[in-house]
Amino acid sequence: RPGLYREYAPDFFDLIIVDECHRGSARDESNWREILEYFQPAFQLGMTATPLREDNRDTYAYFGNPLYTYSLRQGIDDGFLAPYRVHRVLTTYDAVGWRPSKGETDRFLREVPDREYSTPDFERIVVLRARTEAIARHLAEFMRKTDRFAKTIVFCVDQEHADEMRRQLNNLNADLVQKYPDYVCRVTADEGGIGRGHLSRFQELETRAPVILTTSQLLTTGVDVPTCKNIAIARVVGGMTEFKQIIGRGTRVRDDYGKLFFNILDYTGSATRLFADPEFDGWPIVAYKVTIDESGQEVAGTEIVEQPEETGTDDSEGGTELGGDDTAQLPHKYYIDEGQVEVVAHLVYELDPDGKQLRVVKFTDYTAEKVRTMYTSAAELRRQWADPALRADIITRLEERGISFDELRSVTNQPDADPFDLLCHVAFNAPLRTRRERADRLRKEERTFFEQYGSEARQVLEELLEKYAVHGTAQFAIPEVLKVSPISGHGNIIEIAGLFGGAQRLRDAVNQLQNLLYAA
Repeated sequence: RPGLYREYAPDFFDLIIVDECHRGSARDESNWREILEYFQPAFQLGMTATPLREDNRDTYAYFGNPLYTYSLRQGIDDGFLAPYRVHRVLTTYDAVGWRPSKGETDRFLREVPDREYSTPDFERIVVLRARTEAIARHLAEFMRKTDRFAKTIVFCVDQEHADEMRRQLNNLNADLVQKYPDYVCRVTADEGGIGRGHLSRFQELETRAPVILTTSQLLTTGVDVPTCKNIAIARVVGGMTEFKQIIGRGTRVRDDYGKLFFNILDYTGSATRLFADPEFDGWPIVAYKVTIDESGQEVAGTEIVEQPEETGTDDSEGGTELGGDDTAQLPHKYYIDEGQVEVVAHLVYELDPDGKQLRVVKFTDYTAEKVRTMYTSAAELRRQWADPALRADIITRLEERGISFDELRSVTNQPDADPFDLLCHVAFNAPLRTRRERADRLRKEERTFFEQYGSEARQVLEELLEKYAVHGTAQFAIPEVLKVSPISGHGNIIEIAGLFGGAQRLRDAVNQLQNLLYAA
């Protein structure tokens, strides 16, 4: 109740710790400030990731200069926070702007003022359905290539835009929505208790849906989503505080969930611009610039280095935990339902050797550089890759550096290549082989290996090799693969192991098969 704190003496506490001290306690006229001033005899320690400097809310003015700072970049380097990859995705409208034709009217037959509209105007002054659809299509395709169940937050301009984005993503993922009706949900102030329910399930580790949340201002530090793997920015982000709050939704590390890094998909240039700001201290491990066509497909584009630019949006904190509508003071919108939008460019960013600024590299060059820092030659990599246990460690170390084999196969247009051959090809210019070619070579050159086993055991090894040729090294997982057809047709796990003389001899045979597979 109001004034409850006055039942305690002003010197009752020796130390008061204020978490998120950029919020109410920093505002001159807030109730928090009143309480802190009452307990002024105590030492007061403020903690925040996003200090503010505003006329009536200045974190530094009240708490003073920081006694200790621990930057986002330090947290990433020390392994406490997840690094990230930045995908700069550019539509044609965002690249060159949009201008209505002479006398063009919108959905409600209102004539659209004739001028050039750019990214800050989209969804605020002119609503371009084709642009939202292109962004949604690109995001859906990105998740198909990576992980369709990767927890994803899409930051939209306002509640209306968030609802349109939800609708588009629902349509593009109809197969999963049929099984998981809450696969895509909007979480803004309008949803109330329903929205809080969506958010709660989204935060749970064991709950599969919702997978994608669309929102306008899901920014407060109280929203903790440790499994969030994708942050999509579909609106202009005005300032550093808001930007850090946005990317903070993805910085939690969850080894048990396979969350070692996260993706930032930047559809408005906000991330690229703010990364270049001297105030920002957490650089991306790698970034891409992608151009998409009207169907949301990635197409070849021109490499464009983005420079910092000013926006008219202030550095406000944003809405509440369930979001807010930030368009109350904006002019009415014009709704354009027609038009064609393409996605147009793909840049990769990483820090220069001095660690001071971003340089442009290709993803293949980035991968090659990281592999060569780990291994001096293809032969050294081969020796470790052939061992299943060491191979798993290599894959984990590459993932920690932001290297995805799905992405590498996509960039090189080599969907059937063995991951080992892809790494050797980009890092050491080795010949590129497909999994099928490796399997055929093994059958032809290592007949004595197969002949040491009985006919049915040989058939098991042949079927295992065929599974590798079609699906990859994950098929060597024992005993899981023994439960899958056609291998399961040879009996249960014990019966199959008996064909080799026991479980250990079965494992030895599979390990030797993998060693021979990568022998050359």
